[in-house]
Amino acid sequence: MSDTRQNTDYGYDIQKVYLEMMLQDAESFVRCQAVFDPNSFDRRLKVPAEFLGGYVAEHNTLPTLDMVNAASELHGDNKLRHPGDLNDSHYDWLLAEFETFSKHKALEAAILKSADLLEKGDYGACEDIVKKAVQIGLQKDLGTNYFADPRGRLEGIKSTNGQVSTGWAAIDKKLFGGFNRGELNIFAGGSGAGKSLFLANIGVNMAEKGLNVIYLTLELSEALVSMRVDSMLTGIPSRDVFKNIDDVEMKVKMIGKKSGKFQVKYMPSGKTANDVRSYIKEYEIKTGTKVDVLLIDYLDLLMPASTKVSAENLYIKDKYVSEELRNLAMELNTVFVTAAQLNRGAVEEIEFDHSHISGGLSKIQTADNVFGIFTSRAMRERGRYQLQLMKTRNSGGVGQKIDLEFDLDTLRIRDCDDDDDSGNTNTYNQTGSSSAIADVLKRSTTMTSSEPDAGKPAPKIKAEADSTKLRGFLNNLGDE
Repeated sequence: MSDTRQNTDYGYDIQKVYLEMMLQDAESFVRCQAVFDPNSFDRRLKVPAEFLGGYVAEHNTLPTLDMVNAASELHGDNKLRHPGDLNDSHYDWLLAEFETFSKHKALEAAILKSADLLEKGDYGACEDIVKKAVQIGLQKDLGTNYFADPRGRLEGIKSTNGQVSTGWAAIDKKLFGGFNRGELNIFAGGSGAGKSLFLANIGVNMAEKGLNVIYLTLELSEALVSMRVDSMLTGIPSRDVFKNIDDVEMKVKMIGKKSGKFQVKYMPSGKTANDVRSYIKEYEIKTGTKVDVLLIDYLDLLMPASTKVSAENLYIKDKYVSEELRNLAMELNTVFVTAAQLNRGAVEEIEFDHSHISGGLSKIQTADNVFGIFTSRAMRERGRYQLQLMKTRNSGGVGQKIDLEFDLDTLRIRDCDDDDDSGNTNTYNQTGSSSAIADVLKRSTTMTSSEPDAGKPAPKIKAEADSTKLRGFLNNLGDE
């Protein structure tokens, strides 16, 4: 087995070796799990392969050889046997071989199926089938190492009951301390509302606290996400990053030395929770780093692993995806944060509910915390974002709104300096706090300052500005 050359003849004997080796090493099976398909095996090995996959899924541990043989009714030379003493090189061989075997079998099946489709003239379906088969493979590309040779994670990262601060005191207070490990958190917003910016800011906040962060992007490139983080970390405006490459390099490396790890990884849309699990396991094994926080940009672009469903069937699709992600968060004891799309019906609303989220109630029911993002161009120009707490398992703050400051140059989102954390933002929901509109009125009106006599009504406000213009201005504020 010292020969690491890949086989081209995947007969019964070699397939039997794959199963025997996997049964001796849980780590190897986990790394192969994303491409493990019992239907790829010889008909004589299909039953033991199905038993192995089903047993691991149910019990989260490997069955014994005796259990597999008994359940599969294997006897004599057909019985699975202990492969003997194995070392790391043997398992490296297994990973390389099994990946090629899985791709080979998937292409075989795709070609056979494509023949029928070609006769029918269904070329699009042919292309999709072959494309999916070609893409089959183990997760080996770990993405972009943002901090460029980081010197290791901070030791002794401590948290109370697995709780992790969001980096925003106003949100932490609403959540009684922050996010919890094993939870699924969703930031929901319309197109261009800043969902990706919130995820990136959360990643920066947590990495700066010494936590190890993975940012999975299913839409934006690794390069673009990393450039945004450049501005957030260094304070250099995004438009000036290329003009100040030396400063960016120096600051990023300095911050990286005292921060947790920040890994940016692109995955094409259509991936599943199993693909996410496979990547995280591969990352942790190769780097020796425990992932504390996983950011997925974004949930709507994933597909279920446990069932086949049309991408257009949003409720069913998102129900399964949300449940699989939350189960994975609990399995890995990791903070999961993702984003979801608000539908067009939410554009003109000042209060969000489950009907405004694409896929609707399924996401709300599954997630632990859900935030709706209020924004407009005018709000961002004034340096404001507002979140509505749509759901929480750990506090009674549902419906409350949180004002946050936004720096348009550095893309950094921070707590408002004037945040009184009262939770009462009903006076001025869309464009900021009630003080903001008060300042506008002060600039547009003249008020008598005399104290009214007892028993007399207070003097009325005298507007020097044209009242029609003022009413129009206020109406416009309400529409943003």
